[in-house]
Amino acid sequence: MKTSWRSASLVASAAAVLALTTACGQDSPPAASQNVGATAAPGDYGSIGSGTAGAAGGAASAQPSAPSASSPSNPAGKLSVSTAEKVGKVVTDSLGLTLYRFDQDTEEPPKSNCDGDCAKTWPPVPADDAEAGEGIDKALLGSVTRADGTKQLTVGGWPAYRYAKDVNAGDVKGQGVGGKWYALAPDGKKAQGGAGGGGEAVEAGLSTRNDAKLGEIVVDKNGMTVYRFKKDEAWPKPVSNCTGACLEKWPLVEPVDFADTKGIQEKGYMIFDRTDGKGKQQTINCSPIYTFAGDKAPGDTNGQGVGGTWYAVRPDGKLVGASEK
Repeated sequence: MKTSWRSASLVASAAAVLALTTACGQDSPPAASQNVGATAAPGDYGSIGSGTAGAAGGAASAQPSAPSASSPSNPAGKLSVSTAEKVGKVVTDSLGLTLYRFDQDTEEPPKSNCDGDCAKTWPPVPADDAEAGEGIDKALLGSVTRADGTKQLTVGGWPAYRYAKDVNAGDVKGQGVGGKWYALAPDGKKAQGGAGGGGEAVEAGLSTRNDAKLGEIVVDKNGMTVYRFKKDEAWPKPVSNCTGACLEKWPLVEPVDFADTKGIQEKGYMIFDRTDGKGKQQTINCSPIYTFAGDKAPGDTNGQGVGGTWYAVRPDGKLVGASEK
């Protein structure tokens, strides 16, 4: 009886391993597997370009035509919590202006990566006089010293900003801009009830849309186009060869539960641990997926064909307009 149980266990384990390996890349192992190995060369990152709307990262350049309520000279005062339509609960300053966070910043340790023109579009919130009002846990408030020596407010470790185009209390025009800027929720996390920034939210974490030129392609929850890098690997396990500066232009897509997808192939839909310390990344058909910093608004496909290595993704994980070789 013990021998029979042990044999059955070994068979089950082998079947599980086989199921995992055949789920990645193809149904059977290739005769030979080419290992690209090298991290993407600078020419493969592509030029972010001007885009069509909004702002992304340090490339942001929109400026108000006249001084606005979001001027960096305005103190934060007593913070409070407001409920914004399609966005949910957000942190606001004493003037009722929405506070935002930037995906390219870090919370641990806190660090701002928005300077120069970016800081004109997204004025840092001064930390000096900020205090917790109703609905705000004062333990979550802190500060970070910017490159210019000024102190910037942090909420839950994330540097806080206003948006230059928010001129009235309750405005949330910065929500989802560039797929990197989000209103701050009271716990310091992203408020993600809607995309804002001139685009409509996509309900599913990953879904598809029909593009006039590319056909059916995968988009994220903000409607931003999803891409693959031809120098990545899917077999026998996912490997991302986009690291360092490459990830600044091609942000990785973080894990999305398959139950939160619509129209995406389930086979090979998996999460893997990156080897560069950037955490976990989502795949479709075992291929790592990304968005593009040069796409400024939902519907943009500025990353298509960049460097001959970056392409939009079909629902089955295949490249749009390119061979898999």
